[in-house]
Amino acid sequence: MATSILITGGAGFIGSHLTRLFVTKYPDYNIVNLDKLTYAGNLENLKDVEDSPNYTFVKGDITDLQLLKELFETHRFTGILHCAAESHVDRSITDPLSFVTTNVVGTASLLQTAKECWKNDLEGKLFYHISTDEVYGSLGETGYFTEETPYDPRSPYSASKASSDHLARAFFHTYHLPVKISNCSNNYGPFHFPEKLIPLCIHNIINNKPLPIYGKGENIRDWLYVEDHVRAIDLIYHEGKIGETYNIGGHNEWTNIDLVKELCRQMDTKLGREAGESEKQITYVKDRAGHDLRYAIDASKLKDELGWLPSLQFEEGISKTIDWYLNNTEWLNHVTSGNYQHYYEQQYHKR
Repeated sequence: MATSILITGGAGFIGSHLTRLFVTKYPDYNIVNLDKLTYAGNLENLKDVEDSPNYTFVKGDITDLQLLKELFETHRFTGILHCAAESHVDRSITDPLSFVTTNVVGTASLLQTAKECWKNDLEGKLFYHISTDEVYGSLGETGYFTEETPYDPRSPYSASKASSDHLARAFFHTYHLPVKISNCSNNYGPFHFPEKLIPLCIHNIINNKPLPIYGKGENIRDWLYVEDHVRAIDLIYHEGKIGETYNIGGHNEWTNIDLVKELCRQMDTKLGREAGESEKQITYVKDRAGHDLRYAIDASKLKDELGWLPSLQFEEGISKTIDWYLNNTEWLNHVTSGNYQHYYEQQYHKR
C-alpha cells in the first residue's frame, strides 16, 4: 500500500516544519496539507516545497466532516499527523469557544472520519496526535512531567488540548484505532508567528519597541528547537509503539526574563548596538490569568526507547533563530502587516 499522509495545520509554525521534513525526506510519500489558513497558517512558510510532486495543499477546516471524507476517499490516507490547533494561551482566555471548536470538535471529527474510513483495514494505518506539555498543569521549583503525570490543565487552551488527548486515547481503547500521542515543550525557531514570546521580542528589538514581560518574568519554560521537535515526531511516527504517549523536551529551562535578556544580548551584538541597549526596552506588564509557573519535561522514555536527543542547546538555537529573522525581514514584514494572508489567492488561484 502506498504511503499517503494527511498533515493537518501544515502551514502553521510546527506544521510547516513537519510538512517540509516529510515532503523532502520521503519523496515516495504522498503528503496532503490541510490548513484553514487562519492568522497562524502561512503558505509562505512552504514556498520551497509547494511545487514538489508529492505535495498537495488543501484549504479547509478539520471540523468539516464532508471534506474530510472526500479527502480520505481521494487520497486513501494511511496516516494522519494531526498538528492543527488553536495554540495561543492569551487568545484562549479571550475566546475559549474557538479553541473548543478547533481543538476538541476538530480532533473528534478527524478521529471519527479515520475510524469510519479505516474500519475494514487498520493494518498499516496510524493516527498521530501532536499535543503539548501544558495539559499537565504547572510544576513547582522541582520535578518533571512524565507520560504518567496526571492531567491538570489551567487555561482554556490547555484544557482543550487535554480533551483532544483523551479523545485520541478513547478511540484507541474503544475502537482499536491505531493512535500515537506526543506532548512537547515550548518550541522556537524560524517561521514562528510573532505573537509568541521569542519572535515577538525579536521583532520588537529590531524595531526598538517595548519588550512586554508578564509579572516579574519568573515563569519557567523548557525550550526546544522546532526542527528537533519534528525530527522526534518523524521517529515516533515510524518507530514508536501504537497506543503509547511520548514526551518531547528540550532540556533547556529558562525563566522568561533570563530568556529575553539573552535575546537582547545576542541581538545587540548582531545589530551592532551598544551592550545593554535593548534591555532598556524591557517592560513588566500585568500577569496572565492562570499563568503556570513552570513546565519541564522528562523525555527519558523517548531517549531510552528510540534514541532521540535534542541536537541544539538554547544559546546556539536562539542564535540561529535570530539570524533567520534578520535574514528574512520580508517574511516578518508580511506577517506583521497581514499581507501573508493574500499569498493563497496569489499563488493558488492562478493555477
